[in-house]
Amino acid sequence: MTVEKNLFLYNLAVVSIMKNEAPYVKEWLDYHILAGVEHFYIYDNESPDNLKEVLQPYIDSGTVTYKFYPGKARQYEAYNEAVQNYKFFCRYMAFIDADEFIFPQNNKSIVEVADEILKDYPKAGGLVANIYYFGSNNLETADYSKGVLERFTRRAPIDWVPMIGSQKNMPGGTTHVSTITNPRRVRYFGNPHFAKYFDSYHAINSDGGEVQLFFNNPPLVDKIVMNHYSVKSKEEYLAKISRGTADNARNIYNLEKFNKDDHNEVFDDSILKYRDTRPKFQLETNAAKNQRVFNAMLRILAANFGRNVSKNIFADKMETFLICRRVAAYLREKSFNDIAGNFFEEISLDAINKTLTTTVTGLDLRLLINELPNILPLKYAAAESIRQSCLKIIPKYMDTFRKPTVPNWREFTQLQYVLEMLKAFEPKNRG
Repeated sequence: MTVEKNLFLYNLAVVSIMKNEAPYVKEWLDYHILAGVEHFYIYDNESPDNLKEVLQPYIDSGTVTYKFYPGKARQYEAYNEAVQNYKFFCRYMAFIDADEFIFPQNNKSIVEVADEILKDYPKAGGLVANIYYFGSNNLETADYSKGVLERFTRRAPIDWVPMIGSQKNMPGGTTHVSTITNPRRVRYFGNPHFAKYFDSYHAINSDGGEVQLFFNNPPLVDKIVMNHYSVKSKEEYLAKISRGTADNARNIYNLEKFNKDDHNEVFDDSILKYRDTRPKFQLETNAAKNQRVFNAMLRILAANFGRNVSKNIFADKMETFLICRRVAAYLREKSFNDIAGNFFEEISLDAINKTLTTTVTGLDLRLLINELPNILPLKYAAAESIRQSCLKIIPKYMDTFRKPTVPNWREFTQLQYVLEMLKAFEPKNRG
């Protein structure tokens, strides 16, 4: 069942891990806000420049959630952490670098394009966009008085498809993709450009074709594309070599790679025309956003207040009620007092438990299991009821995974760990 849009804090958020991006991040933020992005989760990978100072006005306004994130090769960790922590707040989450710009090939917002494509594919967990690689425009030095979009207007042709991989048998170049996800369908990120999804969910391209890896061949660029300004001027690329990459402990940048990636065959300034003709996008105020999601939560949970409520009201709504629980906790922190926040959180937990007594899908169970570490420590009677319901349901799922015809011992073992966690939270074991 589709979740009501008004229940989400954001229609679209962007997740990015950054290092030394202070000269570029304001243009990147302002462009994506214009294109309809409502929030940004930015992980600062030990930037020695003034990245946080540039981000501070966006942090203060509530547009950016900032986290200092030290260490090497932490991009996958950041992406997976963002999914775990924020998937119930965002209808869509895009995962991109600070040199990537999501570009709809019309005057619509990113969300409008994603909605139009995804609405006909209920098993789509995400939308991939092929990547246009922009070159240096043959510039040797950096001119920071101008933006990236203005300085670099030449790119590789659509048929730039070098073979990559250890066996040189996978297409690269423009076939590469970046991803806009429904984060509640994401199992994990093991590649910065591509997510793995739960159950029968998968990524699709803009024509609805199923995509299983981090490339889509032949490339599709007629509805949405990702402009990637990975090269910039030679001076800036040399700085890139010195700082390395967030997804690999080994530095993959060198002048040989610069020469290979520096393609300038095609003049393309269409993103500037998109930026300059887009109507101004007014971000929702925090007060208006909080009121909107509260009204949606109240409307959705109203049935739970009554007596003799039919179980049918709770069928197929696990995702909705898990969102309500997270939203209630968020509103308690931002605008509720503890009494109101606790009331709505407990009502949400009660609705989750009632949903467990109806038909529960594999995805429902996955979403709930991933939330159990946040739910089980809560001091509500409804949290204990959820624990007891899971103790009854999970063994039944385990039986399906150990059938001799189709044994799946990985899933079986994971559920064994969940059972042990549930037992550990038995009231007598808590002290």
